[in-house]
Amino acid sequence: MKNFKKIVSLVLAVCLMASLAIGASAANTVDASGGTGTSSVTLSSTADGSIGGDPAATKMSVTVPTVLPIAVGTDGTVNTASDAKIINNSFGAVKVDSVSIEAAQGWSLAAFGDKASLAHEKVNSNKFGFSISLGNGAAQITDGKNASKQTLLTAAIEGCFMSGVGDTAANSIGISYDAIVTPVSEAVTNASIASVLFIIAWDAV
Repeated sequence: MKNFKKIVSLVLAVCLMASLAIGASAANTVDASGGTGTSSVTLSSTADGSIGGDPAATKMSVTVPTVLPIAVGTDGTVNTASDAKIINNSFGAVKVDSVSIEAAQGWSLAAFGDKASLAHEKVNSNKFGFSISLGNGAAQITDGKNASKQTLLTAAIEGCFMSGVGDTAANSIGISYDAIVTPVSEAVTNASIASVLFIIAWDAV
């Protein structure tokens, strides 16, 4: 019985060492007269990058602004943030696959254009038009077809693509946006009038 336990312990120890070993578990033998040997190169994606680690795909990590502020003056002039951007912190390349906007807090979407297009609207009618462009891409604007929610971008276009984090010159894109807003009878501070949803995906083949 003691010998059996020793044998079991030895087998377990050998198995443990084999699981921890990093290297080839099998080898080709070339004899004294010469010859060739072939080695297969295998790939495993693991959580910590270790051989034999837990399987895991490359992790996506992208920073998107939590707020896109708009300030409207007493004459209807609108100002927006000039430093808004999306940053790719992932090892792999990503893209903005779609963009949509949904009105909130009793506000409604209107067609974007010159602020004069809202001149006929009543005060406190709570309507606004919105425009957004990513990187150097074309501006995507709201129309008058749906007052509650609109899809501004249905697929990645020029300006939507970001390289991996190692390429600091191309791993982020600027967000340029603008709006027109109907007049309000009372001062408003940081009112949430809409939310913009960015769908991010791998830039894969």
